Amino acid sequence: MEKRNKFSGSLGFVLAAAGSAVGLGNIWRFPALAAKNGGGFFLLVYLILAISFGFTLLITEVSIGRKTNQSSLTAYGKINKKFGWIGVISAVVPFLILPYYCIVGGWVLKYAVVFITGQGKKAADGSFFVDFLGDPMWTIIFDLIFLFVTCFFVFRGVNKGIESLSRVLMPALLLIVIGIAIFSLTLKNKDTGVTGLEGLKYYIVPNVDGYTFGDYFRVVMDAMTQLFYSISVAMGIMVTYGSYYKKDDNLVKSVNHIEIFDTIVAFLAGVMIIPAVYVFMGKEGMTGGAGLVFIVIPKVFESMGGFGQILGALFFIMVLFAALTSSVSVLEAVVSGAIDKFNISRKKAVFSEGLIAAVIGAVICLGYYSKSIFYMEVDLPNGSKGQQLLDVFDYLANNIFMPIVAIGTCILIGWVAKPKTVIEEATINGERFGRKGLYKVMITVIAPILLTLILLVSLGVIKLKG
Repeated sequence: MEKRNKFSGSLGFVLAAAGSAVGLGNIWRFPALAAKNGGGFFLLVYLILAISFGFTLLITEVSIGRKTNQSSLTAYGKINKKFGWIGVISAVVPFLILPYYCIVGGWVLKYAVVFITGQGKKAADGSFFVDFLGDPMWTIIFDLIFLFVTCFFVFRGVNKGIESLSRVLMPALLLIVIGIAIFSLTLKNKDTGVTGLEGLKYYIVPNVDGYTFGDYFRVVMDAMTQLFYSISVAMGIMVTYGSYYKKDDNLVKSVNHIEIFDTIVAFLAGVMIIPAVYVFMGKEGMTGGAGLVFIVIPKVFESMGGFGQILGALFFIMVLFAALTSSVSVLEAVVSGAIDKFNISRKKAVFSEGLIAAVIGAVICLGYYSKSIFYMEVDLPNGSKGQQLLDVFDYLANNIFMPIVAIGTCILIGWVAKPKTVIEEATINGERFGRKGLYKVMITVIAPILLTLILLVSLGVIKLKG
């Protein structure tokens, strides 16, 4: 059995965990949801949920990991043998996510190369992204490059790989985000006179004119699902990272820092993107998902002229950093589980999972090629129409298995092992647990209800308009 490595200290843990939490969802989903859901009102709802719902799920998973000294695959069974099934499902989630996350990371790498080599104008063509997806050879090549880099850092281990990567990339990512956000506010459209500050106003000033109860419910659900996916819970990562966290470090304080870092980056992503899109493309330009990053944003950079080329390169380098720190954490969750459960070496675990992810990734890439047997256009229960194989993997992992894992975790800690299991672990050195009362109510009652609502929306039982 390999000796379990530990993060060198709280900073290493916070940067690694924040690196996992700060991913593509912060950059391409958060700004679009904020723009769609009343701007400042969405931000307020998100913040309230972050310090209650998000905190509850995050501190629970990190505490389970540190208490058991195990990755998620085996940790839940250590708390209660009857709940070992949670660990199994939580291990399936990163296994499903890794192949397609590396594909998207490959897309980001492609665009970073395009802008760095001065060909940003090509990327602004509406057909560029579609043509790229339709060429499986190149999508597979970029996928494999991104996957190889991910495997390299996980192969190096907790300290030399994950922690050292996060210590460099996270500060760099934050600096680039702040720089682009400030520049975004200085923009002005020479033809229309629209400014970046007007875009900022559109982003942060609450606008709930004509909202019905259904609209308010949609905003809460959108904010909650965004937060749920953003903080990397229910996919085995935070339990695994918790198992690398030293017993004498302050767990509560570190979880607070992860929350703050993730929320700040999500907010700044909005400041970075919304004013720029608003200036050059108006409200109509705001869209979510891959379309925002790979179709809309390149057009915005083209509208900026020569400087847009430099800014575009910086932007995609920043997105690449976010994607890489997240993919590393996803792979680590799988690798750590294999080491704990099957007592194999890190080298063998990384190689095996890397090979599997490469094969599955190639199949998913072929799913975009219309002449491939893997090509599909299916409608999903959550209302998404004409989805490809990548979207199906994403739906199963994010919309079905993750809520089930989180609900199971709440039942285990809230009702079976009791909240004291987490509270005692989090305050093992006499630390203050400032939100103890809130935590107990959230883990036993409120969080399970909110998570059940997420699952019902995902299954199409509850339909959100807008």
